[in-house]
Amino acid sequence: MLGVTASQPRKIAPDRMLRRFPRSAALALAVGLAIALVPAPAGLGPRPWHYFALFAAVMVALVFEPLPAAVVGLAGVATAAALQLPFPPEALAAAGFDGSSESIRWALAGFSNTTVWLIFAAFMFALGYERTGLGRRLALVLVKRLGRRTLGLGYAVALADLVLAPFTPSNTARSGGVIFPVIRAIPPLYGSEPGPTRRRMGAYLMWTAFATTCVTSSMFLTSLAPNLLAADIVRRTVGISIGWRQWALGFLPVGLLLVAVLPLLVFFLYPPEVKASPEVVHWAAGELSAMGRLTRREIAMAALSLMALGSWIFGRDFVDATTVAVVVVLLMVICRVVTWDEALAHKPAWNVLVWFATLITLAEGLNRVGFIAWFTRAASAQLSGLPPGLVTVALLTIFFFVHYLFASLSAHTTAVLPVVLAAGAAVPGIPITRFAMLLCYSLGIMGVITPFACGPAPVYFGSGYLSRRDFWKLGLVFGLIFFAAFVAIEVPFL
Repeated sequence: MLGVTASQPRKIAPDRMLRRFPRSAALALAVGLAIALVPAPAGLGPRPWHYFALFAAVMVALVFEPLPAAVVGLAGVATAAALQLPFPPEALAAAGFDGSSESIRWALAGFSNTTVWLIFAAFMFALGYERTGLGRRLALVLVKRLGRRTLGLGYAVALADLVLAPFTPSNTARSGGVIFPVIRAIPPLYGSEPGPTRRRMGAYLMWTAFATTCVTSSMFLTSLAPNLLAADIVRRTVGISIGWRQWALGFLPVGLLLVAVLPLLVFFLYPPEVKASPEVVHWAAGELSAMGRLTRREIAMAALSLMALGSWIFGRDFVDATTVAVVVVLLMVICRVVTWDEALAHKPAWNVLVWFATLITLAEGLNRVGFIAWFTRAASAQLSGLPPGLVTVALLTIFFFVHYLFASLSAHTTAVLPVVLAAGAAVPGIPITRFAMLLCYSLGIMGVITPFACGPAPVYFGSGYLSRRDFWKLGLVFGLIFFAAFVAIEVPFL
């Protein structure tokens, strides 16, 4: 994961993948078998315990990736269906149902989930920004307006990400695919290249862009794919629905503050050697001139994006968010913003469709087999008597910093969120709506802590402008800053 170059996406050679497969696959299987062979805890039957063992094995496989994540998810639901783990035979027999048919219906149920299709549609939005060039144009306009000084350039980068965030659930596509290619061309204008001259300007821009996308990933329900997954898990686990407007308004106090101070904070904590950058304004103007006037496709993409955003904010009581997204994708194809062939060829969208459909099903299975209910009872016994505020902060701290063990926000969300959410729900006095939203909000900002904590991290680490030591040090410092600001502002605010 740490071998990404500045210009090429990370690829793993087939022979290397085959060499890595036995070790990582064996680890996942070993974890699952070890849990399955341990007797089920008191109050939990063997079948729920075995389902949890399978779930744990899938989570380990998602972290170490012996196979692509979508294949791991399919393997998980296929195994659970084949063993009929979510359906006790006695219950099926009493109801007159066939176990095999019920299990496969359950395994495929995720593909009818509206959240999954909202994620898929949002990836198509990102494709529209990329294909039309609208995302690049927005970034260049901000650079031209604010890029005369290095600090202003930092704010241009931050604002560009903020503008794109509501429409791009993949922060890898938003920051790694749109922002990074633009800012990568800027440092060489000032003799700042990977290596000894990286601190002249390149290191500042790279860290500002990366840290900003972690903040904006928490700001909107649709700015990070795991946000949508988390909202669905919250709805299924504790019966609370978090809407687009509710999410955005809830994170607004800390989100706007962090975006406003972040370029300045990086400027002081990780300062560039070059403080002024007048040449970049001319470079951005030249790039915009080369792009020419707004094309019909760009105008159509902008109009459709605004239509979707307006419907999500103001039309939530009249039309479902997924319905809006599907209609906009259809209009994108009809208006030739993207072609159907381009949509079919967009592998990340179809990959995430399979991945999240299976992850949602697996997470729902924890509820179905009674594991979450059992954990709630056990947690209640351990945490009862403690002040609700202390429990809230303690569980939130664990949820945030355990991400040091994960290389995927999606895997973290699926594996840890249901458990921590159930633990909080078991404590009398904790306002569960506030607690659930705090957990969900922290997903984006925790991506700053390591060079593999989220999708954009290896892109910026692999640029050569951020050394290994600097990345880990800055990740810890900004992780602590983000978390402290988050707890100080959001816990009293919500």
